[in-house]
Amino acid sequence: MSNKISRVLIIKLSALGDVVQALGPMAAIRRHHPDAQITVLTTAPYAPLLEMSGYVDDVWLDARPKWYEFAKCKALRDRLRGGRFDMVYDLQTSNRSSLYFRLLHGYNEPMWSGIARGCSHPHKDINRDVVHTIERQADQLYCAGITGTPFPDLSWAQADTSRFGLSAPYALLVPGGAPHRPGKRWSASGYGALAQQLAEQNIQPVLLGTDAEKDILDEITTACPEAKNLCGMTDIAEIAVLGRDAIATVGNDTGPMHVLAISGAPSVVLYSYESDPVLCAQRGPAVKIIRRKSLSEVSVDDVLYALGLLVPELTSAAETPAA
Repeated sequence: MSNKISRVLIIKLSALGDVVQALGPMAAIRRHHPDAQITVLTTAPYAPLLEMSGYVDDVWLDARPKWYEFAKCKALRDRLRGGRFDMVYDLQTSNRSSLYFRLLHGYNEPMWSGIARGCSHPHKDINRDVVHTIERQADQLYCAGITGTPFPDLSWAQADTSRFGLSAPYALLVPGGAPHRPGKRWSASGYGALAQQLAEQNIQPVLLGTDAEKDILDEITTACPEAKNLCGMTDIAEIAVLGRDAIATVGNDTGPMHVLAISGAPSVVLYSYESDPVLCAQRGPAVKIIRRKSLSEVSVDDVLYALGLLVPELTSAAETPAA
């Protein structure tokens, strides 16, 4: 199939964790179509990273128009048709991305890998919704004739992080998360106490988060003035680079923790029952998951113990948590 393909479209719109876990499939598609012109359709936050990746030749932005925004929908349809793609790999596999298959119906229809009804290379695994994203996408590509999908890689990400003035060793803390999912967030007081424990071991706590999480990060900084607050200062590539040099990272089940885990940072990720690590856990060379029914049940000692299992330098501070 690869010899007949000259124009390829990859669809991966969001979110951060899903985008970085799709980097392995994108690398596999690039390898399978070495001479093709490959375009990725994504959303604005992920464009700089995908441009840097080398897996694609062009990045298109999708404004994700509402169905009643007729002019914008028509513009998207015309652009997709104008791309004259031979093959589409829908790595989003959502209702929206499957709708784009319909937009191309009857007009130079490309081959299509995804779940859209009637597509040429459907992913028909009845268990696709109960397996981890990485395995699901690898199997989807296998069904389209692509084998050996590699693990996601961020070693190519480059950024100058010297401007942050961090002192080694440092640990990254990621206390934020989706605002509409408060049950996925460990308390600011927990992070503040953890930051203080790290500071007492001469490990600089470094806080990562968006401007929307400013109040949480400010509360942690108040509890631990030694913490370096990088609220709203980091992009995705900078987070990856920071992760390479971090002694450890701790965070909720949120996008930046996927970046840090893939970057190789020893990572402890906190899960409540609101999300299932079987389906979406952060993957990397050194990851520990702590899962409780409620994150209010997670203690600082629980986190320190998990960190001690990953980082020998922290073992002396970690005691076996109560069962």
